[in-house]
Amino acid sequence: MTATETPVTTPTSTSTVGTATAEALRAATAVVGPARARHHVDGTGTAVPLVRGANVSMSRTRDVLGVLRPRTVAEARRVVQVFDRFPGACGLQAISTGHNWGLGSREPAHDDVVTLDLGDLAEVRALDVDRGWAVIEPGVTQGQLAACLAGTSRMLNVTNSASTTSVIGNALERGVGFRAQRTDDVLGLEVLLPDGELVRVGWWPDAERHTPVYPHGLGPGLADLFVQSDLGIVTAAAVRLLPRPQAQRVVRLRFTDAGLVPAMDAIRDWLVAGLVDAVPKVYDAAATTRYGGDGSAGQFVAHLCVDGTERTIDTLVQLLVDEAHASGAFVAVSASDEDRDLVDVDVAHDFAGDPSRNDAVFEKTFGTTPAGLDASGHGWLFFLPLVPMTGADVASAHGLKERIAAETGVRFGSVVHVLSTDYADFVMSVRFTAADRDRVHAALDLAHELFAEAGFRPYRLDVDHAAWVDRLDPDPGARALLARLKSALDPHGTIATNRYGVPAR
Repeated sequence: MTATETPVTTPTSTSTVGTATAEALRAATAVVGPARARHHVDGTGTAVPLVRGANVSMSRTRDVLGVLRPRTVAEARRVVQVFDRFPGACGLQAISTGHNWGLGSREPAHDDVVTLDLGDLAEVRALDVDRGWAVIEPGVTQGQLAACLAGTSRMLNVTNSASTTSVIGNALERGVGFRAQRTDDVLGLEVLLPDGELVRVGWWPDAERHTPVYPHGLGPGLADLFVQSDLGIVTAAAVRLLPRPQAQRVVRLRFTDAGLVPAMDAIRDWLVAGLVDAVPKVYDAAATTRYGGDGSAGQFVAHLCVDGTERTIDTLVQLLVDEAHASGAFVAVSASDEDRDLVDVDVAHDFAGDPSRNDAVFEKTFGTTPAGLDASGHGWLFFLPLVPMTGADVASAHGLKERIAAETGVRFGSVVHVLSTDYADFVMSVRFTAADRDRVHAALDLAHELFAEAGFRPYRLDVDHAAWVDRLDPDPGARALLARLKSALDPHGTIATNRYGVPAR
């Protein structure tokens, strides 16, 4: 334990778990060194929870019995092996940078874990721009990898989050990038199994020859087993790098509430026709305002990316502009770089694989840098359902959001990410103060109820709604199968149950 770490006086873990965990922590500290281990053992030889900082979601702080921060994969592997030798100890919760803001940050889903912080595993092990892949570790941030690609023919599929967020952590959470859902970028994974065995699944570069960058391989696909998973700890990933277009333009469209259905249907038609590239983003006025843009007109703003060559880009953009005017769904259509607000500029850079403007949005939104977000005293919460990509379904989701506002007084902003012609990510977020914490979390509970009833299930969960995974799975047999896999791979509970796992019974 460091000198500044203070234990909670009344542990909630059982003495048996606490004693076994204390023994495992002592052995693990010998692996990583005292400066990289935080824990406290009381006079009875029991590990007790640490006092830790707040999280921006203002979710309940869980009991974490220790934090270990290895420097290398070899050290992480030895830590896992140590905990596997102590079956009575609590499980390990692996994090990358811990910036899962709005969903609990670095909080685990359940009490009594030891956090394995992989933030110092931050090496870009290999980079092949010609063939379009990189091998990276969990601590590699999207800003770091994007900078490596600056000026090359490849770019990273970035998200709207801070430049300091982990590429791997977000991909394993099924985060959404500007070019595709991040899981589509995962080619292969290096995984520590609960017994400490290190395996690689999916596609991995061959040191002797060039092989096609094909993630599926032969036989059953294993990489997906470790997405939103507590079956193993990912220590590296091969990720896809996207071709950088010669030219790019962002067309901005404004429409009113009355135009929501025809506008969304038009965007879908343009995706089908190939007039729009990347992931269309549609902000409501509340979201535009919260992220530093101009939402004063009370309108929706759609950002549509068009890729082309230097010779074709003007023609392609004009085709889309003409289609937008002809649809009659929009009150304003612009392909100009003039009069752009903070959100417009940020979105254009993100479509181009450059997350460097994202941090300015955070500072405008919260008055602090991303590094200080959890300790800022501000509240920020997300709800992430999927909706069918039709104008009627998106309008129905907006109607549910308005119902929540009417019943609770909590107004979520929304950003629609059109992930395909068949479904969209309906991102709902709310900024709040500590005084409104209980009311906002009650509104989130209502959102889960209303959207689930409508068939709009979330694709990511916050730490306070881990129990919803059982309610939302369409087949209880699938959950039983997951429990069998967990028992087979992790009989000692070496890896803690996460938000999507099956709690021990």
